[in-house]
Amino acid sequence: MRDFLPADKARRERVLAVIRERYRAHGFDEIETPVMEDYDRLHAGIGGDNEKLSFSILKRGMDADGIRAAADDPAALADLGLRYDLTVPLARFYATHRAQLPTVFRAIQIAPVWRAERPQKGRYRQFVQCDIDVIGDASARAEAELMTASLDVLDALGLEGGSIRVNDRRALDAMLDVFGFAPDERPGVLITIDKLDKVGPSGVVAELRGRGAGAAAVDAFAAYLARPAGSPSFDDDGIRAALPDGIPDEVITHLVDLGETVAAARGAEAPLVFDPFLVRGMGYYTGTIFELAHPSVDYSLGGGGRYDGMIGRFLGQQVPAVGFSIGFERLVDLLPDDAADGDRSVVLVHDRDVALPQLLALKAHLVAGGARVRVEQRAKNMKVLLERSAADGYTAFASVSADTTAETLELKPLA
Repeated sequence: MRDFLPADKARRERVLAVIRERYRAHGFDEIETPVMEDYDRLHAGIGGDNEKLSFSILKRGMDADGIRAAADDPAALADLGLRYDLTVPLARFYATHRAQLPTVFRAIQIAPVWRAERPQKGRYRQFVQCDIDVIGDASARAEAELMTASLDVLDALGLEGGSIRVNDRRALDAMLDVFGFAPDERPGVLITIDKLDKVGPSGVVAELRGRGAGAAAVDAFAAYLARPAGSPSFDDDGIRAALPDGIPDEVITHLVDLGETVAAARGAEAPLVFDPFLVRGMGYYTGTIFELAHPSVDYSLGGGGRYDGMIGRFLGQQVPAVGFSIGFERLVDLLPDDAADGDRSVVLVHDRDVALPQLLALKAHLVAGGARVRVEQRAKNMKVLLERSAADGYTAFASVSADTTAETLELKPLA
């Protein structure tokens, strides 16, 4: 969990403003949910490994004896927890307020979440998630809207050239079935396949054998990995060529429709890449899954997928849903320090003898013109003062003496 100095905070808010503006332009509406959810909801088996990282909140009023008696039963110790993502709260929100929402609901959530991570570069115990979700639309249009809006965010931040890796959990399940992996070993097999980028085909095959997966299935998968394969095009022929025979036609058709819809929305070839080995670890994904990539980095800048089964757990009937989460912390770290900095911000450096009414009148004049203004008394070491102002995000300064007026005020850039 981190503190942010003024310049860092201002930079983060500028990026958030761009994200909000672009998402709203695509027809999404912002909501807000509490930072806490019921313990049972956060540990319902739909959050994957994130459930293990949940911060639980001790029941109020428990004394030391009660805590000792319940030490071996987490549910007896805690009835609430801090949210570890924004998807579980959204599902509960929709189930609660469905009657007041449109048939197809497009939601924005931008808020902090908490996980008991081991702190390291890029992993924090408190961080901001920026999510958009479409609830109530089972067609490829929903995924396409999420993708085009998120690619638009990258473009607006000056990160053109982004692409999206796409797969479908139904294709993965069918592929494992074709190779002959037993249903009970598939979760572990997917965990291993997810390491393909890190350990390579030989490492994945070795780990599968070490797991004790069916030998014939591993042999079939190893042969599939060893086949000659180029980069598949995102069309019917390309997707079929990247998959073994036996994948349901409706899955491939859904992916092809998605590519055509994104291409139409972008007015150019869809920046989508079919990746038959993309897994994404969340257990609640039921269909299309995707990750946002940019050529400047070798890690994803966001991702998501379809989770049609989650809302039904709260509502009692199935509702289609799909979501996309921008990796805000990674995005901020990737952008240059002056990214999205359009502020006109001025430091008024005044002599000691400048009358207060005169000084505040000059400040009010600049503020009325749309500037952000800080007032500083002239220091002996002006270099330090101006460097600190520049570090805080100010772009110009002006010297104010006893006879300075709004007409004679001269703004100079801060280097």
